[in-house]
Amino acid sequence: MTEPVPAASAPSGGCPAHADVLPLYGPRFLRNPSELYREMRQEHGPVVPVLLEGDVPAWFVIGYREVHHVLSHPEVFARDCRRWNQWDDIPPDWPLRPFVGYQPSTLFAEGDEHRRRAGAISNGLFAVDQFDLRLRSERIADDLIDAFAGRGEAELMAEYAHPLPLLALAGIFGMPEEETPGLLRDMMTTVNGDEGALDAYQGICATMERLVAHRREQPGPDFVTRMLNDPANLTEEELIADLVLVMTAAQQPMAYWIGNTIRLMLTDDRFSLNLAGGRRSVGHALNEVLWEDTPTQNYLGRWAARPVLLGGQQIDAGDLLVLGLAAANGDPRVRPASDTPALGNQAMMSFSYGEHRCTYPAPELAEVICQAAVEVLLDRLPDLLLAVDPEDLEWSPSVWMRGLVGLPVGFTPV
Repeated sequence: MTEPVPAASAPSGGCPAHADVLPLYGPRFLRNPSELYREMRQEHGPVVPVLLEGDVPAWFVIGYREVHHVLSHPEVFARDCRRWNQWDDIPPDWPLRPFVGYQPSTLFAEGDEHRRRAGAISNGLFAVDQFDLRLRSERIADDLIDAFAGRGEAELMAEYAHPLPLLALAGIFGMPEEETPGLLRDMMTTVNGDEGALDAYQGICATMERLVAHRREQPGPDFVTRMLNDPANLTEEELIADLVLVMTAAQQPMAYWIGNTIRLMLTDDRFSLNLAGGRRSVGHALNEVLWEDTPTQNYLGRWAARPVLLGGQQIDAGDLLVLGLAAANGDPRVRPASDTPALGNQAMMSFSYGEHRCTYPAPELAEVICQAAVEVLLDRLPDLLLAVDPEDLEWSPSVWMRGLVGLPVGFTPV
């Protein structure tokens, strides 16, 4: 028997104007968020009135078709957060400000301006040689494994899943090695909304400022240099903002994609029985994680450009919509048999959709890095086993991301 979803009263004058509003935060998200999404859908339908941290009102869009509709109509559900009708009530230290506060990045740009900015990012990423990226990711994986292979035990999130994508991204960016430890620390603090998140975000910006200055003086065959030379003629402010965006939008989701896939392969007989042989199963596991345990669970956000009806709810101009990407992936209207393996189905919302989706070819590059990480680990440590019961694994206390705090494992020392 499941415990009821607690309700709270909406603050007066705020959207959504409903008597009972659900808090989109709290410990239930750590245990079984998919169960919570099902309860929300049963009680409210595909669009749910919610309160964010600090009792800030918003709409939570959890229906697949509704998420698809929102992302397909940027002229109605716009990206520029300055439309928000709640800014007067938002305190300066609100922990979600790093995600919602306006930045001069591609993330908040619209129309032709967004296409100009996103085009520069796409051009820079298209030049990444995927074969070379695979080899570099394998070398990074081997170096990280070498550091703990002789112990017979490891904590894979801290020692492997988090640093590996950051090191791979650092190579793409042409970043000096000494910058990576501080950058990783700042990104984890920012994404998790921990104490000091605002200062950590400023630290990420400062790191990118130093990197841009370095690449102006010493150009190279790297993403930052290509962004500097792109015909989009990005200003300094635009360039820094977009570099921060690409780095933060890539590292943490990749770390959780790696960790969630390793967990799946160590706990699900469909995958764990084939660890010694089937490389094909790694690709299947990566895809299944995007459907069932996607790293980016919920996404802030879209703002209604005008009053509109969505999923049976009246949305007012300036209302904030939170995109429930994980909930949409599990919508029974499009996936009636949730226990059916996703296999090669790529229609998940894990990389978003529409003109503001994850910039192509970023999803392909992320898959190259994550597949190399999982395959090298299982090749090097074929008898890898969890060191705790699966139920004892702790999830990150974030409504926005789904990933493990720790992944302790044991294996034969090599």
